[in-house]
Amino acid sequence: MTQHKIPIVSCGHDWDVIRKAICSAYFQNAAKFKSVGEYVNCRTGMPCHLHPSSALYGLGYTPDYIVYHELVMTSKEYMQCVTAVEPEWLAEMGPMFFSIKESHQSRMETRKKEKADKEAMGREMEAALAKKAAEEAQVAARENALRSVERGAIVVPGSGPRPGTTPSMSSRRKKIGL
Repeated sequence: MTQHKIPIVSCGHDWDVIRKAICSAYFQNAAKFKSVGEYVNCRTGMPCHLHPSSALYGLGYTPDYIVYHELVMTSKEYMQCVTAVEPEWLAEMGPMFFSIKESHQSRMETRKKEKADKEAMGREMEAALAKKAAEEAQVAARENALRSVERGAIVVPGSGPRPGTTPSMSSRRKKIGL
C-alpha cells in the first residue's frame, strides 16, 4: 500500500464495515434462524445447521440472519465460514433477492401479540357460545310455553265449549244426521 501511496485505513473496532463487505459478497448464501443451531436458506428453504467448528456455534446467542461461504454435507447440511448480518444489509446488497417487510417488532413481541390474539379469540368464542346457548334457551322456553297453550286447547268430543270461545260460537253448530 505504501508503494502505491495509498493510505492505510482501518475500521478500528467497528466490525460492521467488515461484516457488511462479507454480506455484499455472500448475500446469495443468506439463511434465517429457525431453531437452536438450525437455519433455513432464504432462497431455497433448505434447512442448514451451524458447523461445530463455527465461531457462532458456541456464541451463546443466535443471530437472526447469517451468510455462509460453503455448505458441507455429512449427516446434515452444515454451513462453514458463517458471519452474522443485519437483514437490512441483505435488502441493500441483494435487492433482486430480498426486500424489507417492517413490522417494528422482535420475535418475542410477535409471539406475545399472537398469544394475546389467541386468548382474545378464545374469549370471543366463549361469549358467542354463551350467547347462542342463551338464545337456544329462549327459543326452547317459547316452544314450551306454546306447547302448554296448545295442550290446554285440545278439545275432546263432548267436553263442552273450548276455552277462549264465546257461548254464541258454540251454539252455532249444526247437528248432523237425523
